[in-house]
Amino acid sequence: MTDMENSTKVLIVEDEPHALMGLAELISGWGYRTETARDGIEGWEKALQWNPAIVVTDLKMPRMDGIGLLSKLAEEGTGIDSNLAVILLTAQGTIQTAVDAMKLGAYDFLQKPVDSARLRTTLANVTKQRETAIELEVTRRRLRDTGVLGSMVGGSKAMREIFTLIEQIAPSNVSVLITGESGTGKEMVSRTLHDLSPRKSKPFVAVNCAAIPESLIESELFGHEKGSFTGAVERRAGCFELASGGTLLLDEIGEMPVATQSKLLRVLEERKLRRLGAKAEQEVDVRVLAATNRDPAQSVAEGTFRSDLYYRLNVFHIHMPPLREHLDDIPAMVETMVQEMNQKHNKRVSGATHAMLDRMMSYNWPGNARELRNLVERAVVLCADGSALDPGHLPPGFGTAQTALTIPGDASMVQVPVGTTVDEAEKLLILRTLESTGQNKTRAAEILGVSLKTLHNKLKEYNQAAREEQQV
Repeated sequence: MTDMENSTKVLIVEDEPHALMGLAELISGWGYRTETARDGIEGWEKALQWNPAIVVTDLKMPRMDGIGLLSKLAEEGTGIDSNLAVILLTAQGTIQTAVDAMKLGAYDFLQKPVDSARLRTTLANVTKQRETAIELEVTRRRLRDTGVLGSMVGGSKAMREIFTLIEQIAPSNVSVLITGESGTGKEMVSRTLHDLSPRKSKPFVAVNCAAIPESLIESELFGHEKGSFTGAVERRAGCFELASGGTLLLDEIGEMPVATQSKLLRVLEERKLRRLGAKAEQEVDVRVLAATNRDPAQSVAEGTFRSDLYYRLNVFHIHMPPLREHLDDIPAMVETMVQEMNQKHNKRVSGATHAMLDRMMSYNWPGNARELRNLVERAVVLCADGSALDPGHLPPGFGTAQTALTIPGDASMVQVPVGTTVDEAEKLLILRTLESTGQNKTRAAEILGVSLKTLHNKLKEYNQAAREEQQV
């Protein structure tokens, strides 16, 4: 007799007195705490009062049978333990009914006369599964309360509220709009929603709407048939098809052309799409998440974001706060990032010193968690194995007034003379950042905290201005 069995309550529901007494004595003898009822109605009343872990019930009973009791126990909002298991006892002629009851949520069924060895094994299995489920729930709550959910880290009030919301909506198929400054972890939220959902074994596909030329975005999303346009040399599946059964993240949704937004809305509402050049539609089963570093309400007001699409995507809204608003999460984030970078670079850095953490927590972090990750990676690479990160591993000038113009991972800084206009300073910063990334526009946009489309537009302006100067 184990402690596990001692704490497990079993309600026995049977209309035949001798069978009821025999089952109660047998199960009590195995160390379980037992209570009895003579029909389904009394069993339901006892379940509400006693809240058992397991119900062993006969199938055929007066007033309320086993199926009726099973249905009542499955109702939400009654206070009945959500991990309750129901074991049905059935005579030979009602086996099919018992099988059907399994589809309604019964754990198992046993034929009468009951085989005591099988009953004991079934009870033990239920108890073990229940214990495991409770342990997992406790672990999940403990991890969330101490600041970990999936790959997300943070124990601040703001992050705990986000963790709670993610846990609540992850199991569903509803659309979620994720907002926040560049680098705050919007894609990490999306991946966590996917990983905690029933779709976790299916694909997670992320597409950056700002990085796709306007002429190709429909093909990228919905796919195309061979010959549907110049250059379409073969049939190609779009992101919706690639994410079939899983989750699709539409990053930088605010940069999507308005014409494409209307077609996206139709796909979301009808759950059907048509490849470019195709004659027939096909059904799609995809959960759609959207992210933007813009204020979506402002984009709607400006006419760059369709209001009907905004309301369709904004079933739930998760706003990721900038790192400067939850600086107390930095120690836990740094610890996690150090472990990650140790694996990535085959290092053995022990952590970060208090002096290092103090410097980090006094900084404004314009690049948010992405900038923090870049800095930690740089520091881990520089740090000797067995040592801890200290202020000596920070870039020169970190934390000074000019640090906001420092290129992460580079010792040089952009010097802006007094009297420089904002437009000139912006141009200097953009061009210098492009130089530091080897003209990698995607990386430069990440460092600058702007969308790739915005960066392209800025460069187009500079090129146009240069051509006009040459003409003069």
